[in-house]
Amino acid sequence: MGKDGSPKPHTPFETRRNRLTWILGVSGLCILSYVMGAWRNTPTPNSQSDIYSKVDCNIGSSSPGIASSGVQSSTTNLDFESHHQIDIASSGGTQDIPPCDISLSEYTPCQDRDRGRRFDRNMLKYRERHCPSKEEQLFCLIPAPPKYKPPFKWPQSRDYAWYDNIPHKELSIEKAIQNWIQVEGDRFRFPGGGTMFPRGADAYIDDINELIPLTTGTIRTAIDTGCGVASWGAYLLKRDIIAMSFAPRDTHEAQVQFALERGVPAMIGVMASQRTPYPARAFDMAHCSRCLIPWQKYDGLYLIEVDRILRPGGYWILSGPPIRWKTYWRGWERTQEDLKQEQDSIEEVAKRICWTKVVEKDDLSIWQKPKNHVGCKQTKQVYKTPHICQSDNADAAWYQDLEKCITPLPEVSSADKIAGGALEKWPKRAFAVPPRISSGSIPNIDEEKFQKDNEMWRERIAHYKHLVPLHQGKYRNVMDMNAYLGGFAAALMKYPVWVMNVVPSNSDHDTLGAIYERGFIGTYQDWCEGFSTYPRTYDLIHAANVFGIYQDRCNITLILLEMDRILRPEGTAIFRETVELLVKIKTITDSMRWKSSIMDHESGPFNPEKILVAEKTYWTAEVKDKPV
Repeated sequence: MGKDGSPKPHTPFETRRNRLTWILGVSGLCILSYVMGAWRNTPTPNSQSDIYSKVDCNIGSSSPGIASSGVQSSTTNLDFESHHQIDIASSGGTQDIPPCDISLSEYTPCQDRDRGRRFDRNMLKYRERHCPSKEEQLFCLIPAPPKYKPPFKWPQSRDYAWYDNIPHKELSIEKAIQNWIQVEGDRFRFPGGGTMFPRGADAYIDDINELIPLTTGTIRTAIDTGCGVASWGAYLLKRDIIAMSFAPRDTHEAQVQFALERGVPAMIGVMASQRTPYPARAFDMAHCSRCLIPWQKYDGLYLIEVDRILRPGGYWILSGPPIRWKTYWRGWERTQEDLKQEQDSIEEVAKRICWTKVVEKDDLSIWQKPKNHVGCKQTKQVYKTPHICQSDNADAAWYQDLEKCITPLPEVSSADKIAGGALEKWPKRAFAVPPRISSGSIPNIDEEKFQKDNEMWRERIAHYKHLVPLHQGKYRNVMDMNAYLGGFAAALMKYPVWVMNVVPSNSDHDTLGAIYERGFIGTYQDWCEGFSTYPRTYDLIHAANVFGIYQDRCNITLILLEMDRILRPEGTAIFRETVELLVKIKTITDSMRWKSSIMDHESGPFNPEKILVAEKTYWTAEVKDKPV
């Protein structure tokens, strides 16, 4: 009390202390109440699958098909769309996309026969890529044949395919005596035969192995030009060699489609006036078995292209005309003089591009590219043409014209060194640092980034195992639409799949050469255009950050329609983008009869990147009634 008996006033310090105590007390009670409420309302997961079920953020749209494929369910339905509204009018809207006519069931947009007839037949230019104009692009879903079935699982698919999936008997009739393909009831059988290997592809490859080493891990990547139904590539697989097989759209009906139905890598392609869509120094071995390519014409232009894509020290194998012409000239219905002149011309081109003939035995002739160009520069003093190119980008291969000059190899310090760097033997090669990275030839990508990328994909594939049935044999043909360093393919090595690694032609980094140095295959591609394959040829498509690249360049609905074209019924697509883009993608795929769910990133809900897992539902074309 004061001296006069009145209450003693509070000091400012005491007032502030009382207020702070009150605030802390109320805050503590609020926090305790929140914690207790969260604890009482959060169920404890009973199993590992329950833990993974928490990842799914849009289960309200999931389907039995997705669930049966391994996508987990959740009791929580998070609606991204209410918080991420996007104008999708520029991408075709949300209306259901209609099916195309059944006549388009094998439509290949950039190798369409009718469109090809408009172009020059010289050098087979009409069989090159000629994609539809904006006005010609289809806005419909390519239908499967009426009785389409899921293909046989690998390795049975190597030998069998359903007739209803590819209803073409032409090859079984035209190549009947050569054992390419046979019709047996409701299926095709592939005996492994070929025009130049009547004892079968397996025996033919054994003959090659006696001449060059195929089983030591030194040879891993191969290219088969004019592949037929790709039996050579099919039987190389058991020797841990993966071949990129290609053939034109219609030399023989559906040959590339047969190859992919078998579960063997293949693309529609042709050697014409433009480079093949592969980087320089990509393949350890190239092969032509009666592939009908005029190697000696146009100043050896096609052999010069093989030289570009062949690794230093790589092999080129030729069987069929004109090899062993003295024995076969009557059966080939050509004169001895004509065949001798053709072989002499091929031998001359090979010398001029600095190749060495390794051996010619029976039906096989094999040449080897030099390990470097030290000796080749001396050879050019004798053979002035073709000269060594002055081009600064040997990897440029997307709509690039062929050049009549030798692609230069990287400089070496001595004549015994391998240009561009030596490679580890397979399978160590898959995880060894590619020479293009260790040498610093890919800007802003070093060994540390390479190792981090590998580790990231190991974690992602471990997560994917809980989302899709990787281990069940459902998938064989896999595509990575934005492959970067090939980490996705490397992480899938233990599964019975192969991966087509696609590097977008407009990518900031050209990494396809490094992917080949790892022992994987792939191609360049502009996703504003169609891919060089038949419909329904991939089981699983992976699209990581693809739409972020293309959303400002072209209509993403058309990219998704192209994915639908090449994905098998009941096939799976995995997208990785920001939530905003995934909501847009999901809206479009819903209109394409796909069933999908948006899920959290494997690192948790706070990562802005999300995952969309989608399954293409099964439906087929309807058979039209014939008019009475």
